Amino acid sequence: MWACLLMTLLVAGCGDRPMKVAGFGATAPAFDPVAFWTGHVTSWGVVEDRGGAPTETIATDCVGTPDAQGLHLMQTLREGDGTVRHRDWRLRRTSAGHFVANANDMVGTAAGVAAGPVFHWNWVWAVSPANPLKNVTMHQWMYLMADGSVVNRTVITKLGITVAQVTEHFSRAP
Repeated sequence: MWACLLMTLLVAGCGDRPMKVAGFGATAPAFDPVAFWTGHVTSWGVVEDRGGAPTETIATDCVGTPDAQGLHLMQTLREGDGTVRHRDWRLRRTSAGHFVANANDMVGTAAGVAAGPVFHWNWVWAVSPANPLKNVTMHQWMYLMADGSVVNRTVITKLGITVAQVTEHFSRAP
């Protein structure tokens, strides 16, 4: 019995370790979310179910304007089925490498940390604002590439269980 318990503990200890943003601090290029989303940025991505099967595509058109608090970002999201949503973001820096944001379809405030080329934040999306039971948590990891584009990986969870994932590429619009 003790051997089984020891093996269980050893196997559990070999599981996934959460990635930490601070580990990227010494690498370049440095990702400043306010600077990246200032101006016109577009994206294209794919949504996958919890098993990794593609379920739809998504494209965004974003226009960011600096203001007294940080950045006002207007984002138009187009899903593959033709659904169009508008997200109105307010992003601001709270200290070096730390950011907060609010949006019209967000519950509470997003909090994020940037270090080196990486930006990570979590926020709650009110999928159907009239029904809080549909809220999901967005765990976003964004990576600034050498060409100035950003690759975003979002894991969407409900009660701690992954329900979908999004892989998205953002670039400056011509």
